[in-house]
Amino acid sequence: MSDTQPWPNDIDWHALAREVKAYARQLGFVRAGITTPDPLEGYTKYEQWVRAGYHASMHYLAREDAMAKRADPRRILPEAQSILVLAAPYPAADKHPMPQDHEPRGRIASYAWGDDYHDVLPKRLRAIVRFLEARVGRSFPHRYYTDTGPILERELAQRAGLGWIGRNSLLIIPKLGSYVFLAEILLALPLPPDPPFPTDLCGTCNRCVQACPTQAILPDRTVDARRCISYWTIEHRGPIPENVRPGLGTWVFGCDVCQMVCPWNRRFAPALGDPAFAPRPQIPFPALRAELALDDDAFRAKFRRNPVKRAKRHGYVRNVAIALGNLHDPRAVPDLARALNEDPDPVVREHVAWALGRIGTPDAYAALRNALPHEPHPAVRAAIQAALGKPPTHPDAPRQRANATNA
Repeated sequence: MSDTQPWPNDIDWHALAREVKAYARQLGFVRAGITTPDPLEGYTKYEQWVRAGYHASMHYLAREDAMAKRADPRRILPEAQSILVLAAPYPAADKHPMPQDHEPRGRIASYAWGDDYHDVLPKRLRAIVRFLEARVGRSFPHRYYTDTGPILERELAQRAGLGWIGRNSLLIIPKLGSYVFLAEILLALPLPPDPPFPTDLCGTCNRCVQACPTQAILPDRTVDARRCISYWTIEHRGPIPENVRPGLGTWVFGCDVCQMVCPWNRRFAPALGDPAFAPRPQIPFPALRAELALDDDAFRAKFRRNPVKRAKRHGYVRNVAIALGNLHDPRAVPDLARALNEDPDPVVREHVAWALGRIGTPDAYAALRNALPHEPHPAVRAAIQAALGKPPTHPDAPRQRANATNA
């Protein structure tokens, strides 16, 4: 039977909608809703966001073909008659305190503590499609995504009744919070839509806006990626501007601050969520001095099938260097000095030089002076010279200022 032929009259689409939601729960999705593939009202706001440049260097978000698909899901799948929207939980960052072992540690966003959702969720989405094919007796056009396609998934989730879009631009689900991955399946099946979520339950709360370390959350519930820690530590390639680095704190991949302060998460978010995304050892709060020494093989082994691999080794270790500089911990100086002399990537060495300047101890300045004559890369040489010329920030450093700058 061709997938373009009419459906038999004996299919109970309402019953099938209930069945597929129940099956999705068996697969680990904690929420499921259905909406139409009609054009999205929120597209105008997205278009304004792009035109304002808030997407930073993520130019794929502004491609003309992708913009058209975000405006109208039928541009993705012309045969679409319904969209199944799903949510899978990951660990709640605020329920996992950093180890108190006095080791200089960084932070990784909790969505990246376990297996990569890009590997996990598509298998479940394929299983749902097979389930539906078995129920209706034939194949049919479909398309599924999990943060991978040109689709405004949070508005679709709100329209499917899952929750509302919070001030931090994330979907917040009642009695669950916002620590969720979203996934969508566009279906050439006439499944009946659920009512949209009716209420904005943020009320007057603006804790996420106040807590954002870089003031990236805008009044219209969008995020300026040019200020966002997640953008700089995950998406941005190359050197991070010097004026941005202090605001990154100790985040080395992503950021959870706006979720950690959200009352809905603090009250309702599960500590662990889906077992597939449970924290792997040594990932949530990496020991920064050890991370600085990761070579390509060690990086690939540690972050195999994990989202952090997206940053690549040079991006991740760049972020580690920034975190060490922001901690001002003199114990890191020998490790930074070694990286300044031995790391093969000039972007990493550039940020290591900045970190040594931030620490500003006599040993840090000595490491900078010793490396300068042997450094072949102009940008790294400039970073070393700038670090030697900065006012020291470590409390033990002011007496050494003249020695540092006159060397």
